[in-house]
Amino acid sequence: MANIRSVKGMVGLVTGGASGLGRATVERLISQGASAVILDLPSSDGHKVAAALGDHCAFAPTDVMSESDVRSAVDLAKEKFGKVDLAVNCAGIAVAVKTYNFKKDLPHSLEDFTRVITVNIAGTFNVIRLAVGEMGKNEPDADGHRGCIINTASVAAYDGQVGQAAYSASKGGIVGMTLPIARDLAPMGIRVVTIAPGLFSTPLLAGLPEKVQSFLARQVPFPSRLGDPAEFAHLVTAIAENPMINGEVIRLDGAIRMQP
Repeated sequence: MANIRSVKGMVGLVTGGASGLGRATVERLISQGASAVILDLPSSDGHKVAAALGDHCAFAPTDVMSESDVRSAVDLAKEKFGKVDLAVNCAGIAVAVKTYNFKKDLPHSLEDFTRVITVNIAGTFNVIRLAVGEMGKNEPDADGHRGCIINTASVAAYDGQVGQAAYSASKGGIVGMTLPIARDLAPMGIRVVTIAPGLFSTPLLAGLPEKVQSFLARQVPFPSRLGDPAEFAHLVTAIAENPMINGEVIRLDGAIRMQP
């Protein structure tokens, strides 16, 4: 067990870190002795969250599609905390639109489809490609390990529902690029892993009526409830600490298989 790592002392970038799964990840990293930089939109609660979490947390206003924003966030991590060990991609968007609305004789907006694909796939890749440049400068440990990337896909990558063509395609893209990027970065000792969450109690779902939330929770075989973002964050730290997990997609979903 000598090669098992500890997140204590690590420095992580977390996109979408001001709310939901990202915020839970930031909170857990800091509680475990790591430091974190929140990458989220200027309109987010990033400043407030970082201030509440203390000196081991910083906020970098970031659009994940902006090279200059992401570079600035990486620079902030290096200047404030000295390095980058971990990048967790939680930022993402979704639309719910059928491929064609026959009642209105209206096709799915290509602009909306392209926006979801661009933010979720290209935005994730943008953060990866820029974060690993800094990770590659880390001194390798005895295993040759320099860093870790953790992406967020969704069970929708496998069980896409009605109206999820864009979202499912975007999450499938994240699943599909996990292994090739892990292979690209293996010579530098940088791992790439993706988590595919099921139904979690994020701000998006929390805004639904209680009856709808209860219905969704009953669809999960066991435990029959919505996932807690803290459970996602726990898996993030477990992945960061276990050097043999690489090039893999892990479903975190209570055994749910989404119905059409």
